[in-house]
Amino acid sequence: MGQRKAPKDGDRKVGRRALLIGGAAAAAGSAVLARDELARLWWRTPGVEKPRKEGEVDYAGARWVAASEANWRRADRPDDFGIDMVIVHVTQGSFDSAVKAFQDPGHKAATHYIVRQDGHVAQMIRELDVAYHAGNRDYNERSVGIEHEGFVDRPQDLTDEMYEASARLTARICARYDIPVDREHIIGHVEVPGTDHTDPGPHWDWDKYMRLVRQARTAPA
Repeated sequence: MGQRKAPKDGDRKVGRRALLIGGAAAAAGSAVLARDELARLWWRTPGVEKPRKEGEVDYAGARWVAASEANWRRADRPDDFGIDMVIVHVTQGSFDSAVKAFQDPGHKAATHYIVRQDGHVAQMIRELDVAYHAGNRDYNERSVGIEHEGFVDRPQDLTDEMYEASARLTARICARYDIPVDREHIIGHVEVPGTDHTDPGPHWDWDKYMRLVRQARTAPA
C-alpha cells in the first residue's frame, strides 16, 4: 500500500551481474547447440560422407547384405527423421530373389531387413537411413521396413520360425526408438496411405505376431 522503496545500489549491481551471467550462459548454451548442430551436419556438405563401418548391423541377430544405394537415401535417423513405425512386408518371392531385387539399382525399392522362412535375418540398409519400401515418402522417413519370405496367398509360407525371428527383431526396434507395441505403430504395407500393395496379406496372423512381439519386448535382453 505504501510507496516502494528505491532499491539499494548493491541490489542493482547484483541485478546487473545476474543479467550479465545469464546472458553469458545463454550465449554459451547457443554456442554449444551450434557446435552440436555443426557436428551433426558436417557430413551433409557436398563431397563429405558420414563415417560408416562396413558390414555393421543394427540388430545383433542379423547378417549384413548391402542393398544398392539407388534403393535408399542416406540420413541421420532418428536425429533428422524420428522413427515411430515398423512396416511389415511379404516378398512375393524367395529370400534370394528379394536380395537380388534389392541389390538391383533399377528396382528402386528395398527394405531394411528380410526375414527368411527358417528365421535367418538379413539387414540390407542401416536403420539410420531411409529405405524406399512403403511407397509413401513420409512413411519411408519415419519407419523401418521388414520383408518376409513368401507369397501372400500361401499361408504355409508364414512359418513359426519366421514369425518368432521377426517378432524379436521388431521388439528390438521398438525398444531402441521407444515405439509403442500396438497396431498403430506396427502396420502392414497394405495400410500405408496411397499404396497399391496388399501385403502382408490375409493369412498374416496379426494376433500371433503382436503377441510374440510383446513377449520379446518384455523378455530379458
